[in-house]
Amino acid sequence: MDLFLIRHAIAEERRAGLPDADRQLTDTGRQRFEQMVEGLERGDIRFDRVYTSPWARAVQTAELLAPVNDGKLIATEGLAHSPAPAFFASLEGQTIACVGHEPWMSDTLALLTTGEPDGTWVRFKKGAIAWLRGEPAPASMHLRALWIWKGHQRMQFA
Repeated sequence: MDLFLIRHAIAEERRAGLPDADRQLTDTGRQRFEQMVEGLERGDIRFDRVYTSPWARAVQTAELLAPVNDGKLIATEGLAHSPAPAFFASLEGQTIACVGHEPWMSDTLALLTTGEPDGTWVRFKKGAIAWLRGEPAPASMHLRALWIWKGHQRMQFA
C-alpha cells in the first residue's frame, strides 16, 4: 500500500467562541495546498480513497485533493485523535490519503515506521505530506518522501 499522511492546510487561528473542530482554512492555506496538489498531479499520484478527520479544516483540505482522487472521500473519527493500529488496518485501497491533525499525524508516522507512537522526532508542518509504503501496521511501513512548504517553494525529502 502507498499511504499518504497529510496534515491539514493553514487554518484560521484559535479564538474564544470558535470550537476547534469548526476552524476553516485560510486563503493562504488553500493556495499553498493547491500547489502541493499540483505537485502530486505532476508526479502522477492518484488516490483510490481519501480518508479525513471530520473537522472542518481537514475536510476542506481533503476536498482540495479532488483532482487526484479517483474514489470516495470518507470522513472518520479515526483521524481526529491518536493513531490506532486497528484504524489503519481497516483502510481500503492501494493508494490512499489520510488527512488529519498534529500531533497525531507525526505520531502516526512514528507508529507505522518505528512501532512507537511518539512522533516527537518529526513534526508535520501545515499542509505537509508524508508518503509511506508497506503494510499499514506498526513498524511495517517505510517513508518514501516528505513534502513540506517552505517559503515560496515546495521541498521534498526522500
